[in-house]
Amino acid sequence: MSEVMVDEGSLELGRRLATEVLEPMKRAFVGKDEIIDLMGVCLVAGENLFLLGPPGTAKSMLVHDLGRRLDGKTFDYLLTRFTEPNELFGPFDIRRLREGELVTNTEGMLPEASLVFLDELLNANSAILNSLLGALNERVFRRGRETRRLPMLMAVGASNRLPEEEALNALFDRFLMRVPCDNVPTPRLGDVLDAGWRLDAAAAANAAAAPTVSVEDVRRLNKAIHSVDTGAVRQPLMDLVIRLRQAGIPISDRRAVKLQRLIAASALLSGRTAALVSDLWVCRYIWDTVEQQEVLAAVVREVIARVPADGRDHPRSRGDEAPDPEALARDLGDLAERLDAEDVPADERATLRDRLGVLAARCQWVKNEQQRTALEERVEGLWKVVGTK
Repeated sequence: MSEVMVDEGSLELGRRLATEVLEPMKRAFVGKDEIIDLMGVCLVAGENLFLLGPPGTAKSMLVHDLGRRLDGKTFDYLLTRFTEPNELFGPFDIRRLREGELVTNTEGMLPEASLVFLDELLNANSAILNSLLGALNERVFRRGRETRRLPMLMAVGASNRLPEEEALNALFDRFLMRVPCDNVPTPRLGDVLDAGWRLDAAAAANAAAAPTVSVEDVRRLNKAIHSVDTGAVRQPLMDLVIRLRQAGIPISDRRAVKLQRLIAASALLSGRTAALVSDLWVCRYIWDTVEQQEVLAAVVREVIARVPADGRDHPRSRGDEAPDPEALARDLGDLAERLDAEDVPADERATLRDRLGVLAARCQWVKNEQQRTALEERVEGLWKVVGTK
């Protein structure tokens, strides 16, 4: 149990952030509800969000719109392989340099922003990597003997690919939550055109929504999450982490600890002083590879389904989204290739068996009967292979 309960003022702030900032954003951006909900949770938890998707899917617009609604400073930058530290953190102050002091002029740069958007994040080179790691993880900027605390509430990184180099894994790891950001389905293209036209008109008229929740209000919520009672989810979270590890998804102790912040943030945004098992929905977004998304969704869905629905659940917690049959087929194909390998170690064989069980359960939720039958037949064949290995 938490020794200090969340005060009513913080609960009201959480409700206002959800209803007066996040909900209007959902009305303004078609098909981005999931991303906007995750932005809200990361904002309150003080964690970073990674968007995986092609250019032109409104990623930077979402961050800028959120910044305007919070009356906060936003910094965004497109990284290339040649980006230098000065381009992100600012140049040395020439006037101070003449006086023999190495001080960075950060005006208008990343160290002064409350929200940061880094496009093509994985183009980061070694020259800026160490500075970025400190900024993203510790909210600290270090340059020589200069050390500054950063006002950054949240960083959003984006790329159309996942890291392939070992050096970039540490940078990717600083983004605890990951979510795809794609073009909206074709049937909703008309809605996108209408919404985009309205956004353009508002921008041309300089008619940005007046902030109703401030950056300082968000900082107050950052502090309030430590007063949320997470006792009811401690054991379910432990069980979930163990099961995910058994399914071949590595969850470090550090990431498991950080998940508690996201769980508490979900509770605050739902107007609660205590976390519920349904707040474990945030764990769907801690994947490292595209192939892990379906497995995570299935395992988390199963855990949440064990408890009755509560009127205070976060609206994202019990989504009725159906599994993607194509993604399931890819995962089953990957599993089949690994099972075909010779001399599969016993521990890996057990992991593959656990993962197959998760995918088998997920296949039952495919809506199209023909696709569901084909997937279940493939699962049945893989069970036979697992039994003979």
